[in-house]
Amino acid sequence: MEISITLIIIIITAITSFAAFSNQDLMNKMIFYPPAVSKQKEWWRFFSCGLVHADIPHLVFNMFALYIFGEGESMGPGLRKSGLEYDFIDIFGNKGKALYLGMYVLALGICLIPTFKKNINNYYYKSLGASGAVSAVVFAAIFLKPLGYMGMLLIPVFIVSFLFGAIYLGFTYYLDKRGDSNINHSAHMWGSLFGVVYFYFACRLFSDYNVLSEFIEQLKSFRLTDIFRLG
Repeated sequence: MEISITLIIIIITAITSFAAFSNQDLMNKMIFYPPAVSKQKEWWRFFSCGLVHADIPHLVFNMFALYIFGEGESMGPGLRKSGLEYDFIDIFGNKGKALYLGMYVLALGICLIPTFKKNINNYYYKSLGASGAVSAVVFAAIFLKPLGYMGMLLIPVFIVSFLFGAIYLGFTYYLDKRGDSNINHSAHMWGSLFGVVYFYFACRLFSDYNVLSEFIEQLKSFRLTDIFRLG
């Protein structure tokens, strides 16, 4: 059985993260460190930082979210799974896996460009984790299925996906501007937006599927009574 791109990413990320937990030299070589990029031209850090995480909970949270939205659940015996990777295959055919991987890899780097510009000479700043790329997957999935439902772990109340995404972006923007956290909220925000933009242009260039038109048509059927769903 062919292994999915999503599972390959999760396996590689988990192996690399666990290796870096006990190897500080490896962590230092892979973490996103703006002065090392600007002064020493170590551009790979835009991408390698997505393979390492601060601790096990950080790793598990990111990879769990990637699995849920990228891999999804089986739709029945012999049927495909429900995740974004399989939606890409349906929409783009043979190009689907490559375009899905391209979105994830590009998101790793692009989501950090504002962070790099802001901290280009900040010798005290470092960032790590796949959150920006995972956010791209999550928001591309919301763009495709805005009337799905999303929720928080252990809380049996779910909110319609497009509204969850809007609230998330607004709150992330606020936290980024406040700037009193060790979390790189900027990467989350720009990764999310990149996922939507990438998906839109991929559809324009490589398929006949009009994702923006379909998004709008789905929103037209939305009713206020559909905002919440109990789990």
